[in-house]
Amino acid sequence: MKVVIAPDSFKDSLSAHDIAKAIASGWQKVFPDAEIIQCPMADGGEGSIEAVLEVCSGQWREQIVQGPLSESIRAKWGWLDAKKIAIIEMAQASGIQLLQPSQRDACLSSTYGTGQLILAALDAGAQNIILTIGGSATNDAGTGLLKALGAEFLDSDHNPLPAGGIALQNLTEINLDQFDPRIQQTQFLLAADVTNPLCGPNGASHIFGPQKGASPQQVLELDQALSHFADVTAQYFGFDQRNETGAGAAGGLGFAAKTFLKAKFRSGVEVIAELNQLATKIQGADWVITGEGKFDEQTLNGKTPFGVAKIAQATNIPVIVIAGTLGQNYQALYEHGITAAFSLTSGPTSLEEACRNAAELVSARTTDIARLIQSSVLKNHEAH
Repeated sequence: MKVVIAPDSFKDSLSAHDIAKAIASGWQKVFPDAEIIQCPMADGGEGSIEAVLEVCSGQWREQIVQGPLSESIRAKWGWLDAKKIAIIEMAQASGIQLLQPSQRDACLSSTYGTGQLILAALDAGAQNIILTIGGSATNDAGTGLLKALGAEFLDSDHNPLPAGGIALQNLTEINLDQFDPRIQQTQFLLAADVTNPLCGPNGASHIFGPQKGASPQQVLELDQALSHFADVTAQYFGFDQRNETGAGAAGGLGFAAKTFLKAKFRSGVEVIAELNQLATKIQGADWVITGEGKFDEQTLNGKTPFGVAKIAQATNIPVIVIAGTLGQNYQALYEHGITAAFSLTSGPTSLEEACRNAAELVSARTTDIARLIQSSVLKNHEAH
């Protein structure tokens, strides 16, 4: 029997690596001789680098950069030396988790630190840079990142604009004379599942601004500022990508990446699956086991179990999901390659308790599932 274990992390609890280990341990209690392949996964959000480095024997690198509000922080990024690929997780330098709720300021927060990580990757000789852009604290349309790479954004007096999205309302001139020339020789890939445009009611400011600290009035002002930035950018380049799919990702960083870095967009889980060679690993498998903290209809929006199931479905391999909780309309995933889904807890328990005991709960639930499969295997044996 061959089993491939490819879960995401359980947020605020265990990493994808630890979840995979717990599933393997539970399965082996029933099937000690099974061939088990652990392949920790992610979908482009926090934990993406860890999932790839775990499988691809990459290295962690560290850099002191500016955080979302210009404070000095230590951020990590991933390096695959053999392929000269850098993996940069925007959340490491410009993530919302770096700020207390009271500190969040969508008007002033900046992506400058993410740009500094790109510079570090270029200095290391990166030929390909994968940028995962989940969990941002910013709404500056990626201008902070571009400033770190040498771009200048000037007002009518030729003064550089201060950090943050709101300042873009005063933009009159873009100067790329000092823009890092290595950008032209580098392939950029954005791992993102956000499809929103840059501006408008479904854009970066309206949809994501409030969770980053923007008041209703500030949301309107930010949307206008980003729209003005897109106007000036379109004038400079001769084309306008504000309505492209994903332009509103990460507070508009998607727009900057598409326009200034010529970045390609792909689903985060597809990028991670490709780097981890998941499709190759599941060939000939009898079962694939995946999971995430909350499994519900939102999983359809390109989250890890959905991506894993899509790959397994291509070769008709059954997929089991083990989740912290099963949420609203999770059954919709049964039409997309998921065979069955199970939650961790068998009775009432607090979230804190479930997070604390996640490894034991995951292992125990896996053992239950394996026992069910074992009884079915034995019956088939007897019938023949």
